[in-house]
Amino acid sequence: MLAGELLGEIRATGAILSGRRTAEQADHWDGDHDGQGVPIFVLSHRPSDPAVANYPLVTYVTDGIASVMAQAKAVAGDRNVDVIGAYTAQRAIEAGLLDEVQIHQIPVLFGGGRRLFDVLSSRVELEIVRVIDALEATHIRYRIRR
Repeated sequence: MLAGELLGEIRATGAILSGRRTAEQADHWDGDHDGQGVPIFVLSHRPSDPAVANYPLVTYVTDGIASVMAQAKAVAGDRNVDVIGAYTAQRAIEAGLLDEVQIHQIPVLFGGGRRLFDVLSSRVELEIVRVIDALEATHIRYRIRR
């Protein structure tokens, strides 16, 4: 059930929305996140590097979280928009643009990185939708209460 459920979620993805730092650290997933063949939108304050032109599915958007989310949703249609990266998720939560948050918690403490919920401007109430506990990770899905 675990693998099938998570695979079904991947297949329900119609677009990826990522922050620039995350996208660049992942080398833009070689232009095709998890081999899904879906568009990747990158939220940034500045245009992409010229090398990104080698990845036709990757689009940089510099006019804010609402614009990049609208573009990703337009392309995704009735499928999901997956938001990747702490900064981008924080901006989307603050703007009221996310319905759910899924955390993949692995049993490793890195001791660094960007805290996912450290700089939210206000309290956000969450409701647990599902927990899948596996040997490699615990996958927790929350609905954002409004």
